[in-house]
Amino acid sequence: MNQSLVKMKMDMELKGFSEKTVAVYLKNVKAISNHFGISPQDLDYEQIRLFLHHAITVRKLSRSYINSMYSAIKFYFETTLARKWDMKHIPRVKSASKLPVALSPEQVSALFSHISNLKHRTMLITCYSAGLRVGELLQLKCSDIDSGSMSIRVRSGKGLKERYTLLSEYNLKALRKYHKLYKPSEYLFANPSTGKPLTTRTIQQVFKDAKDSLRFPPDATIHSLRHSFATHLIRSGTDIATIQKLLGHADITTTAVYLHISTPDSLSVRSPLDTFEVFHD
Repeated sequence: MNQSLVKMKMDMELKGFSEKTVAVYLKNVKAISNHFGISPQDLDYEQIRLFLHHAITVRKLSRSYINSMYSAIKFYFETTLARKWDMKHIPRVKSASKLPVALSPEQVSALFSHISNLKHRTMLITCYSAGLRVGELLQLKCSDIDSGSMSIRVRSGKGLKERYTLLSEYNLKALRKYHKLYKPSEYLFANPSTGKPLTTRTIQQVFKDAKDSLRFPPDATIHSLRHSFATHLIRSGTDIATIQKLLGHADITTTAVYLHISTPDSLSVRSPLDTFEVFHD
């Protein structure tokens, strides 16, 4: 590996970046340098502008991919190379504002009924019941389940932040049934051959197959269970600050997006126009 990329890897590890982020950032910087056939440290602003512009206008890559590229090369320039990052010359692409996809309680219930495999069903139940990201679900250890306080300890949250979330009675019953049959030792949902956590692809495919069979919205993903958790809590009257803590959001504005998808309750409100006497015959 190029020596500057070795240093970049160390810089990210010292910053406490996750393994996934480290791998993605290194891959992104390599992609830009390979595109021009030069070493990463020889890249200049104009080449980066050209690469990002080509990715947006010709390759039609997603905004999230472009911003990931942007973040990677920015970190490489500023931290690894200690070079000034000129934001004016390379603006960040504006992210699209898109509401998350949430399932209805009936759809969530249908999902659990549809999955016959006990392990997979328990994983999906836990993901929804506790509002977990799929990465957090797969990193759960048996010791993270606390039936005394009815809570789940999330050690590997986004940004390496630890938090506690809900352990429902129904989820606890499902976990006990699962534990009795599968007898996990360290990781709660492990590959029996290696003892290591299952890959995200496994449970993502389980969700996708069920989604297709049940004819859920095409853009629903396993992450929709986390969105559903937050949305259903809001509709039940839970305050947004509590939901923020349960989800592990650093900024409450991130949590506030779920207020916008709680439409069934909001649509029951009477429009102020209907209070105007002038329109009453």
